[in-house]
Amino acid sequence: MPPAAPPTTSHAPSVWTARAVIGVLSLIWGSTWIVIAKGLGSLPPFTSAGVRFGLAAAVMALIAPTLAKREGGAKPRPWLWIQVGLTSFFASYAIVYWTETRLPSSLTCILWSVFPMMMALSSHFFLGHRLRGARPWLGFVLGFVGVVLLYATDVRALGPEALVAAVVLLGSPLVSCYSTTLLKRDGAGTSSVLVNRNGMLLGAVLLSALAFAFERDLPRVWDGTAVASVLYLALVGTVLGFGLYFWLLRHVPAHELSLISYLTPAVAVVLGAVFGGEQLTLFTLAGCATILAGVFLVMRPGRARA
Repeated sequence: MPPAAPPTTSHAPSVWTARAVIGVLSLIWGSTWIVIAKGLGSLPPFTSAGVRFGLAAAVMALIAPTLAKREGGAKPRPWLWIQVGLTSFFASYAIVYWTETRLPSSLTCILWSVFPMMMALSSHFFLGHRLRGARPWLGFVLGFVGVVLLYATDVRALGPEALVAAVVLLGSPLVSCYSTTLLKRDGAGTSSVLVNRNGMLLGAVLLSALAFAFERDLPRVWDGTAVASVLYLALVGTVLGFGLYFWLLRHVPAHELSLISYLTPAVAVVLGAVFGGEQLTLFTLAGCATILAGVFLVMRPGRARA
């Protein structure tokens, strides 16, 4: 992302339990894109993100001591959770929230789905889990073609500002890939609950500072939509979602967890069309299908496992 921490005392989940959790995470995080977009109709982006993670961090502070005892594992070293807070919670979400003020939620999610391919490359070069044969490299080509297709059609049609936003957006999966690689390489035996709590709190503080610096004079409307959005994103999308994710990351290969990105674009596209009135073009569907085909070739069984 230092010698490994003491080994974990919790038991690895069964294959079916891991798959069920991956399915739940896909549904949760597939829904968060449209919920973020709805909330941004009432609140500025950094304010919305800061309140979300501030509430989530408060809940985690209450439940973390109990969950950490049940989970087992060593206390995270400060440098580890600080980097997770800076990347997974602060930088990644600052980019996503800012981008969703300029791009449709479904398109944002589709472009973010390059994360598994970034993770596979990171595993190849930094975790020692080599990609074997021509198939995964063909997958990278397909994924790249899908991204180019979306940039050349849907993003271009939205105007120059959307193009800048789409380029900036790719920084979000990139920093998340760095964070995941760091945790997988140097976080063995570390309590995922405590990493989650500490990193989330740091992210909340930094996002709130960003809101104060750039949004203190912008209007805020705390209507039902804003409150419901923050509550859902904090409790379901963050406390539950990241709790399950970091727990599973201790036991499941990092590239396998990134398969969540197969389902989240489909969920986001459907919800964006039904509840957000977002237009789907053939180019949107073709770009999404091409990216996911590339992800499939990169991630399908047959390559070295993490």
